[in-house]
Amino acid sequence: MRLDIDAVSVALGGRPVLHEVDLTVHPGQFTALVGPNGSGKSTLLRAVYRARRPDAGAVRLDGRDLWAMPAAEAARHTGVLMQEQHTGFEFTVAETVALGRTPHLGLFDRFTRADRAAVDEAVERTGLTPYRDRRVGELSGGERQRVLLARALAQQPRLLVLDEPTNHLDIRHQLDILELVRDLGITVLAALHSLDLAACYADTVAVLRAGRLVGHGRPEEVLTPTAIAEVFDVDATVHHDGGATRFALRPRCVCPEQLCHWSCRTRRAAALTETTDVR
Repeated sequence: MRLDIDAVSVALGGRPVLHEVDLTVHPGQFTALVGPNGSGKSTLLRAVYRARRPDAGAVRLDGRDLWAMPAAEAARHTGVLMQEQHTGFEFTVAETVALGRTPHLGLFDRFTRADRAAVDEAVERTGLTPYRDRRVGELSGGERQRVLLARALAQQPRLLVLDEPTNHLDIRHQLDILELVRDLGITVLAALHSLDLAACYADTVAVLRAGRLVGHGRPEEVLTPTAIAEVFDVDATVHHDGGATRFALRPRCVCPEQLCHWSCRTRRAAALTETTDVR
């Protein structure tokens, strides 16, 4: 499914938060949305999963205006995993994942064989088969996050929207979630804090600053030391090793040379002697 965000603007409490953002995510593409806190990432995602109507512009799925669709139809197309989702801890894993079928059911509809198959596939795909009869409240944070991802997958969406899906997870569970998402083969728009994870897993990276899109392209083209300094106000060294991109980030030194703190001078000296390939 193709996602087009056309000149989307949003104001909250009279304060502009997004300014005419234009972004296209092609079918099957994983696009990471990065930017400092307060840059508008979550607000843009809310416009995509119909939690906040844009004040101007449009969001389109395969050319159709998302906000002109019936809510149930939009929900069938779009799965969502937010950074802080609370679910009934007394429900079992299978019961929670089954809630993802809600957009496909009428008020009095019963589960069909197709619904059960969708739930089983989502549980298996997220590695939750051994836990399907356990209560969600008994699971670890990483396991609960997989349950919520499985619930989104049970919708059988063509677009998956993720708002900081790795927040509060340890390193292993961060990688598990993003490996799984990348291998789904569907269109993904994910807000990520980690530039390393964005560069590793995303096909393209979109950079927001103060509510404006200031960069969009392949990670190695967009996440340059200059761009990172301008957007995040930090000094960055970019390492390219075996096709992987890694970032060494440091606070920026803005003090005069004669007053520069010793730690700043140390970082400057290290930067001058850096021999790693830097682009």
